[in-house]
Amino acid sequence: MTHTIAVLGAGAWGTALAKALSDKGHSVHLWSWQKPHADAIQRDRANQEFLPGFELAPTLRATSDLADALSGADMVLTAVPTHVLREVLGKAAPHLPKGAPILSVSKGIEISTLKVVSGIFEDCVPKEALDRVAYLGGPSFAKEVAAGMPTAVVVACTSHEVACQWQEALATDRLRVYTTDDVIGIELGGALKNVIAIAAGVSDGLGFGHNSRAALITRGLAEMTRLATKMGAHPLTLAGLGGMGDLVLTCTGDLSRNRTVGLELGKGRKLDDILAGMTQVAEGVRTTKAAYALAQREGCEMPITDAMYRILYEGQSPLEATVELMTRRKRAERD
Repeated sequence: MTHTIAVLGAGAWGTALAKALSDKGHSVHLWSWQKPHADAIQRDRANQEFLPGFELAPTLRATSDLADALSGADMVLTAVPTHVLREVLGKAAPHLPKGAPILSVSKGIEISTLKVVSGIFEDCVPKEALDRVAYLGGPSFAKEVAAGMPTAVVVACTSHEVACQWQEALATDRLRVYTTDDVIGIELGGALKNVIAIAAGVSDGLGFGHNSRAALITRGLAEMTRLATKMGAHPLTLAGLGGMGDLVLTCTGDLSRNRTVGLELGKGRKLDDILAGMTQVAEGVRTTKAAYALAQREGCEMPITDAMYRILYEGQSPLEATVELMTRRKRAERD
């Protein structure tokens, strides 16, 4: 069964998913907030700015008109950065198709409210629509999904029916989709892994080896799980695609924007200079500030997150932060 699907957000990830959906035969309305960008996608049949090199199917139409993108859609996918999601949802809410299932693929924590993406949806869409909102997690670089490389992701929703609707809409012989009802686990896994990925990049930038990276990934997963379970997640969710899977990808993959930020920090570059040279958002920079505050609020020990906060926002040198991490109070591993 094919659908008409509005994809809000024409960055790399939104475009990759729009391509996967349109290649499967769905009719896709891809929305960009910039008219010249939308016009270029429509004209070139490619997103040369954020996902160059991939031809887009005739069943995909690009537009900068939000109401036009949502008109006639029976499913809606949101793919905008977390820090602008509230604004976009506020504008989209009056035009959301009644009864349409919604899938958010944003990963982050809102700094001003410390809310995960589902909390932003709770504030911005009608209450009757909340049970129809699902959240995507899992290890998935946009470029590899667009190239048709085998990828596995997970859809989280309180409604099993809605999760299965998105599973059916997305799944192909190159994209395997699992379902779960653990929304908070998938959301926190997807947000917090970006913080650890910056730390892994810092380690690599300092010239440390595989031992160091493996330690960061393992202890990073431990503190991600500590906070997520404290907030109601199932621990096995963090051991799955939305936790460990996504964490390993972003900590080791050369396509990881967050790892790239850390790599440059480890080499001694300043954060402002690094970000000025990037065309896409590295969510982990903002998420570090939010995660640090969230851990403080919840009384949850997150030493790697604390170290990244000091590096990013207090000017601590990466090497000094490393020494502090390595000389913390001695303890048992499962404490």
